[in-house]
Amino acid sequence: MFQVLTLNNISEKGLRRFDSEQFALSDSQNLPQAILLRSFKLTEAHATEGLLAVGRAGAGVNNIPVAEFTERGIVVFNTPGANANAVKELVVAGMLLSQRGVVQGIDFVSKLDGQSDKAALNSEVEAGKKAFKGSELKGQTLGVLGLGAIGSMVADVALALGMDVIGFDPALSVDAAWRLSSRVQRMSSIEALFAKADLVTLHVPALPSTQGLVNQALLSHTRPGTVLLNFARGEIVDTAAVKAALETGQLSHYISDFPDPELFDVPGVLATPHLGASTDEAEENCAVMAADQLIDFLINGNIKNSVNFPNLYLERSPVGSRIALSNRNVPRILGQVLSILADQNINVIDMINKSRDEIAYNLIDIEGEPSAEVLAELAAVSDVINVRLL
Repeated sequence: MFQVLTLNNISEKGLRRFDSEQFALSDSQNLPQAILLRSFKLTEAHATEGLLAVGRAGAGVNNIPVAEFTERGIVVFNTPGANANAVKELVVAGMLLSQRGVVQGIDFVSKLDGQSDKAALNSEVEAGKKAFKGSELKGQTLGVLGLGAIGSMVADVALALGMDVIGFDPALSVDAAWRLSSRVQRMSSIEALFAKADLVTLHVPALPSTQGLVNQALLSHTRPGTVLLNFARGEIVDTAAVKAALETGQLSHYISDFPDPELFDVPGVLATPHLGASTDEAEENCAVMAADQLIDFLINGNIKNSVNFPNLYLERSPVGSRIALSNRNVPRILGQVLSILADQNINVIDMINKSRDEIAYNLIDIEGEPSAEVLAELAAVSDVINVRLL
């Protein structure tokens, strides 16, 4: 039976995916084979003996020491796209709030609660509303930085609202390209996107290469009064540069899902408390996707939506058994593995091998079941990280 450590409050809909006869779920497992979590901060100490995989019910994995886990052969899964609709809707709300003075208008009305005369109240409302006159999104240009699951959905909504949409994504995948509307104009550079857009929305992951990506140099390309929306990750933006751009009017608004103490009380800043994926539907979708990926990996060795291992799928053979083997991506490992099996007269029925950066992963279906000695011999091959019999 697989031991699964659950951290944070995981949706029951996701937890119900685990068959109780095959999986034991607990929030206090000492030596789990898998961990299922949301935003809990993992450390290297959580990489206990026997840990095979971590399932993150969400897209970001900055709460997981991925590099260290990779060295241990621990597969880290995330759930890209599962919360995309929830984030998309909040981005649209941010776009609207940047244009129509809704928050300021609500604040204005709340201060009229002492006015008991309806006629006088109406008079004050009519006189005060002029201060909150805004603009329509229709006809404005939205720049989408990052055209993945969320960015492409935001682009579709913007097009439906009558906006012109431009986009930039140097790492656009084939699947994302298929999802993207032909009406989205692809820009040649990030600078070109910032120069042409009235509103810019960020949808790139938090990586060393994207930290502080939106800095003073990039913001200098924007038109005066540009709106910047950040529902991706706080560290993508250089806070000091945003504050300076707001003070000079280069930016009119900074709408963010990541409150920053340096931006408290700065005019033009609207911040929400990391609400992007905070819907019942998104939490359920993320939990179900993460659970299904862990289950398929633990039982069948298949990998889907890993951030550190290659995606790999092999249909199970109706007979025999399966070996899952991970190794450092160096030459001749697979040859040695197959030689060991051949020396033991073990016939390979089917197999698949893929690599990603410094890691390679193999699924090998064989006739019969290998002995413990054969598995130990495979594990002893130099640069093999771990071996499992499924």
